Amino acid sequence: MTLHAPYDPDNIFAKILRGDMPSVKVYEDDVALAFMDVFPQTEGHTLVIPKDVEARNFLDMPTAKLGPFMDRVQRVAQAVEAALSPDGIVLTQFNGAPAGQTVFHLHFHIIPRREGEILKGHAQGGMADLDKLEQIAKKIRAQVS
Repeated sequence: MTLHAPYDPDNIFAKILRGDMPSVKVYEDDVALAFMDVFPQTEGHTLVIPKDVEARNFLDMPTAKLGPFMDRVQRVAQAVEAALSPDGIVLTQFNGAPAGQTVFHLHFHIIPRREGEILKGHAQGGMADLDKLEQIAKKIRAQVS
């Protein structure tokens, strides 16, 4: 799949933004939505997506919207750190299927890491329990500034 194919308004994240699919929200404003990954690689794996853009990946994101969006990514990452006290945090973002992208709406992964913890492959651990995700999200929400 090409890096710059047309945006698919029926991708899962577009459906979440429209309210057609549920999510466990961590943060939302007019710029971004952050929510728990339902196939977490570690406890606290959070996704941040931009709103009101049809950007398949980072390369498609309008430059004028990058700064405000990245501010939200940083805020949510700081909240994950404050809420969960991991030893480290992976911030990752993929551009195109060959790079590992599976949902073609720009998104950043915030993945808390603990020393010695083995990172699960995406969706390899199965779908998370939504009640448990809500408990983690509540901790993160309390820390978002």
